[in-house]
Amino acid sequence: MKKVILALTLLLGVTNAFAQLPDNEFDIDGVTAIVITDPQNDFLSPHGVTWGVVGESVTKNNTVENIETLFKLAEANGIKVFISPHYYYEHDHHWQFEGALEQLMHNINMFDRGDQLNKKGFKGSGADWLDRYKKYIDKDFVTVVGPHKVFGPEQNDLSLQLRKQKIDKVILAGMSGNLCVEAHMRELIEDGFEVAVVGDATASAIIPGYDGNEAAQTNFRFIASHVYSTKELAKKLNK
Repeated sequence: MKKVILALTLLLGVTNAFAQLPDNEFDIDGVTAIVITDPQNDFLSPHGVTWGVVGESVTKNNTVENIETLFKLAEANGIKVFISPHYYYEHDHHWQFEGALEQLMHNINMFDRGDQLNKKGFKGSGADWLDRYKKYIDKDFVTVVGPHKVFGPEQNDLSLQLRKQKIDKVILAGMSGNLCVEAHMRELIEDGFEVAVVGDATASAIIPGYDGNEAAQTNFRFIASHVYSTKELAKKLNK
């Protein structure tokens, strides 16, 4: 009986600790940047190859509009934006092994381009930016880094570009929440950056038995310093 009581006491203690999960203050200052992953047609356009599984989450979160709001807020407040895109070149289709989602992305020709130097057929393709974002991405406050190849930024130059601009803090958003955004969050934190996430400026695949958006939002809360809504971030920046 004593062992049962002890076990229940320990369990209640752990439960109470998680109920009081800290919500850290995230100060936005001159060493803060916004990082957006994969603001591309294949994720965010109804004509994109993944719309059938991400469209519900994109629509519910108002993701397309919220990402555009981040561009506007960044420009108005002098905040640098870094884009970490996802491209697959012809040589990437010769990989000898892949995870489940990698294989699916290759099978449906997601983010496909000819090669690094070939932009033939790129304009308006699934790999291209969503049209409404192009007017921001073409401006000087936005840096487009090299493409990430699986989910995280380990194989591109995102951290280098951030460090060279003396950025220490990142506000993260984009697609897809439980894959590229979460992988970027984890790696940037491991690399010594302070990271917040804009939860409704992301979205994820929802398929029978699996809710990627729910998984992503849970892990954002567990791992990031703070999870903003777009409205909360706008209110903070527009004080």
